[in-house]
This record gives sequence, structure tokens and C-alpha cells, in this order.
Amino acid sequence: MDQIDEIRIEDEFKARTLVSTLTSNERKLLQAALGNLEKQLLPNISSGKSLSRHQAYQLFLVNSIPFIGFGFLDNAIMLVAGGYIDKTIGTWFALSTMAAAALGNTVSDAAGVGLAHYVGIIVSKCGIKHPVLNSEQLESSFVRAVANLGRGIGLIAGCLIGMFPLLFFDSTSSKTKSQNPTDQNDGK
Repeated sequence: MDQIDEIRIEDEFKARTLVSTLTSNERKLLQAALGNLEKQLLPNISSGKSLSRHQAYQLFLVNSIPFIGFGFLDNAIMLVAGGYIDKTIGTWFALSTMAAAALGNTVSDAAGVGLAHYVGIIVSKCGIKHPVLNSEQLESSFVRAVANLGRGIGLIAGCLIGMFPLLFFDSTSSKTKSQNPTDQNDGK
């Protein structure tokens, strides 16, 4: 085997599975190679507290992209579920549109708990890597601000994109239809 194109280890289980297939000598060689790589990377990590522009950009991306996916799924599921509840259960039990929207949000939040894992997997396959930061940088308020800004902007963008089901909703629902007074015949 001259060259390995790519090995993806996305979780601890895959790492253990890979390591369990190696012989004792192969594990020692891999451990030595990882140690040498760490020694080479350490000088490249800035010793100061400030981030480079590239590190800040990477940090913003790695925090915003998962939240774009989460915001998209959350809003799209909420709109579809809320609309369905409004048209079915809402008419049976005379629920208000707001109550149907709240139930749709409950469905969306429950789905979000299960889907968050898959959003993370998809983002990890995109190849966006977390920047290598030292402990001082990780604890800085600037890093927290960039990460939170990325999450917030990602969530807003995802929610806006997740509004696309509104394009398919009928603007005149059965609950909001009212008879036009000009169409009524008074019997005169």
C-alpha cells in the first residue's frame, strides 16, 4: 500500500474499529506518526491570544453551518406540521391557528433532537475543520463571540431558508374565509 487516499473517522466507535484491526507494530507506527505530526503542528499554532483572520473565518464557518441546517429543518418541519395540524386536528377540535403553530413547533423540536446528530454528520462530511487553537485562544472572549455570532447568523439564515414551505401554502385557509358582504343576497 503506497498511499492512502483518505480515511474518515467520524466517531470514537470507528476509531476503535480501525485500531482493533491493526497489529501491535502497526499501532506503534501509527502512534509515532501521530506524535511526530503533533510536534510539527505545535510551532504553527500561534502562541498569542489573538486569532488570525483565517482562524476566525474557520471558527465562524464551523459554528454557523450546523445551525443553518438546524434552523432550516426546524422551521420547515414546524411550518409543515403546524399547517397540517391546523387543517386536520385544528378543525376537529376548533384549535386556533396559534395553537396549531405551537403544536407544530413541538413536533419540530422533537424532530430536532433526533436530527441534530445527522446534521452534524453531514457537516463533518463537508470537510470544514475546526481551527487549531491553543488553550488561551479557546478561553478568550473573542473566540466565544465569533462562535456565538456564527451560530446566531447560521440559525437566522437557516430559519429564513426554512420558510420555503410557505410558498406552497394556500393563502386563503378555510378558517380565514369569510363571506363577502357584496355576495350575500339580503332577500330584497
